[in-house]
Amino acid sequence: MQPLIDGLIYIVDDDASVREALAWLLRSRRLASEHFASAEAFEQYLAQGPLPEQPLCLLLDVRMPGTSGLVLFDRLAERGLLDAMPVIFLTGHADVPTAVDAVKRGAFDFCEKPFSDNALVDRIEQALGASLRVLEVRRVRRSLADRIAELTDRELTDRERDVMRLVIEGLPNKLIADQLAISVRTVEVHRARVFEKMEVKSAVELANRLRGL
Repeated sequence: MQPLIDGLIYIVDDDASVREALAWLLRSRRLASEHFASAEAFEQYLAQGPLPEQPLCLLLDVRMPGTSGLVLFDRLAERGLLDAMPVIFLTGHADVPTAVDAVKRGAFDFCEKPFSDNALVDRIEQALGASLRVLEVRRVRRSLADRIAELTDRELTDRERDVMRLVIEGLPNKLIADQLAISVRTVEVHRARVFEKMEVKSAVELANRLRGL
């Protein structure tokens, strides 16, 4: 049976038997995985380059020798990696309150050992789905940024480009003004000029126009 989403699951657990059992479970569901015996080993992997451009999920043990799963989680959060790589904590009964607190701070979920295979795989697939949505949003934003960059200086001034980019992101005039350190009135003028030059009447129509360039 093919998985709903073709993604990659990272397993970080100091217990070799747990890593092997999880890898076998994922293979049986045709889900790819890579496993690491410590948080340090996973951080060394991350240091080698950017994360793959595919849906990701991290199964992370709470307690490990050396750097704990919680410390690794906080470091990943600081680097802004949690959206594209949701974290599911693997925890013993004594660590459940800690795992619950981590979920409140941005972890996707936790799974208590011994875990239900079906329940865990369900949550992994949901985490991969969340990762996929984040990647799609990023892809669209990059595409829009590229298309904006393709517009010539004759068509838009630099300031009009700045305003247009923030309009497409859905920011109201007041927040655009704050970000660009200009007045709301100036934003309104630039916004009107952008709409006129792009021959649109709304931010939604503008985004659609850019996608079609």
